[in-house]
Amino acid sequence: MSFSKTLICFSSFVVLITLAHAATFEIRNQCPYTVWAAATPGGGRQLNSGQSWILNVNAGTAQARIWGRTNCNFDASGRGRCQTGDCNGLLECQGWGVPPNTLAEYALNQFNNLDFFDISLVDGFNIPMDFSPQTGGCRGIRCTADINGQCPNELRAPGGCNNPCTVFRTNEYCCTNGQGTCGPTNFSRFFKDRCGDAYSYPQDDATSTFTCPGGARQFASLVYRS
Repeated sequence: MSFSKTLICFSSFVVLITLAHAATFEIRNQCPYTVWAAATPGGGRQLNSGQSWILNVNAGTAQARIWGRTNCNFDASGRGRCQTGDCNGLLECQGWGVPPNTLAEYALNQFNNLDFFDISLVDGFNIPMDFSPQTGGCRGIRCTADINGQCPNELRAPGGCNNPCTVFRTNEYCCTNGQGTCGPTNFSRFFKDRCGDAYSYPQDDATSTFTCPGGARQFASLVYRS
């Protein structure tokens, strides 16, 4: 199955995803600057403008995420540091990134053999994103607002915009006391008003989780914009 999509952006970081029994991710940097792609599972790769990274993911993979890192420096051994999305100073990530970073999350072949996917700002925001399945009649999602430029002063971070949970670490923002113990806040509304498809706080499931049938191969695009 082929994939084609016209991208309109100032800069973008693209992921083409084959959802279903297994997934093949083509992670392509269309930004005019270098992006250090990161994925768990998968690792990481430096992508100069126009470069791609092919990532194969097994069927049944869950709690997976892909993000972009910015302003990184690594030595020949793959150790260094990124301004946003850093994963313990490693080029090839073995764990999740340090906030702030915009997340594309997915789980393959889950309940009723559905593939679940979302954009999450629970770890904050560093690069805008589109995430659009191309087959199966699945709805595309996006977060393409200028979050960094409009970020509240309390949430500002070098290269990005923090989620309030990262800054304040209270149940009000982190929902640490369990299901139903928190709700929207002024800060979460800041994110939701600008990116209605994205998770704005940890229990924002009703308007932020999307599915595709897991029975046939499908393609999607994930576009980071800045």
